[in-house]
Amino acid sequence: MAKAKVSKVVLAYSGGLDTSVIIPWLKENYDGCEVIACCCDIGQGDELDVVHDKALKSGASKVYVEDLTEEFLTDYVWPTLQAGAVYEGKYLLGTSFARPLIAKWLVDVAKKEGADAIAHGATGKGNDQVRFELTVKALAPNLTIIAPWREWDLDSRSAEIEYAKKHDIPVATENKTYSMDRNIWHLSHEGSDLEDPANEPKNSMFLISKAPEDAPDKPEYVKICFEKGKPVAVNGEKLGAVELLTKLNEIGARNGVGIVDICENRLVGMKSRGVYENPGGALLYYAHRELEYLCLDRATYHYKEGLAIRYGELVYDGMWFCQLREALAAFVESTQQTVTGTVTLKLYKGNIISAGSTSPYSLYSQEFVTFEHDDVYDQADATGFINLFGLPLKVRALMQEKNEK
Repeated sequence: MAKAKVSKVVLAYSGGLDTSVIIPWLKENYDGCEVIACCCDIGQGDELDVVHDKALKSGASKVYVEDLTEEFLTDYVWPTLQAGAVYEGKYLLGTSFARPLIAKWLVDVAKKEGADAIAHGATGKGNDQVRFELTVKALAPNLTIIAPWREWDLDSRSAEIEYAKKHDIPVATENKTYSMDRNIWHLSHEGSDLEDPANEPKNSMFLISKAPEDAPDKPEYVKICFEKGKPVAVNGEKLGAVELLTKLNEIGARNGVGIVDICENRLVGMKSRGVYENPGGALLYYAHRELEYLCLDRATYHYKEGLAIRYGELVYDGMWFCQLREALAAFVESTQQTVTGTVTLKLYKGNIISAGSTSPYSLYSQEFVTFEHDDVYDQADATGFINLFGLPLKVRALMQEKNEK
């Protein structure tokens, strides 16, 4: 397949082996094109300390490093949390909703720099290639997309290292045990011994959380306050999004909560085993659900449960900017207008336990539900209700009796 003619490429750059090698590879294979490296900080810690100089040494003409952590939480994580969206019952979508944000920023840089292409280092086996490229198609349909892993003949880490040495690219040559993706929301682990689903994850793998058995022997309580479905305070202290999640990550991690082991269905058709450390996210999802139990009526809550599955699939599949997700987000936002209140959680050795919830919009009425005397509920009314509600069952049973004679 003939290569597109491009003169300036914006590359999603992480500073790792793959994307460092991609810079000279693009210049060699796309007629000496200019490569602009873009590294997005969404809370991955000190991994970004050296990327600027490293990209320049690898051949980039310019380097952008941008802190988008606040936008990541407020515009991508919080809406997904409000939706209650979880992929296949376990995965809190930590990588999934990060990719549309990164790709959106790449598009912004490409427009600013007058670039005609965007490149990424996602492999042809994973979900990220889809997430990056669908976002570009949605926001800048005329940009060319280059995915080197689907083109080059560097089919192993050792081949990439040899290529890097040949081109004097500064890369670390030690091989990490696991393939990891980290941001402020989570840390994922794949590969190595995890490729066999029969293997229990090793405690030595955890870089954020304590293993549950190593957590304190005394339970810890935490109070999380929400306003319209968004978290705003921890233990009575109002905090911005980044500070709030950082605090919850610390609390959850020391109590060993939020460790998830899942053999998930990738979009490209294969199953992939991953282990996720998601301490703060686990606390937020649990607390948000507890508050919705109080504040949403039965019909709305049940309908929202079904939509949450579809919302999670759309996010996982890289369809963040599709019309359906935007429509579902509008529905979710309308349901969150009364999801305000405080939830108390009890944390103990990997467990999250409900310890009380309050809300000014609570639909729970002790006056109606009490087992003691009340003046608001006539129990005799239930007779007529059950007769009408059960009428279809009764009519069907009468029909069956008639035809059995």
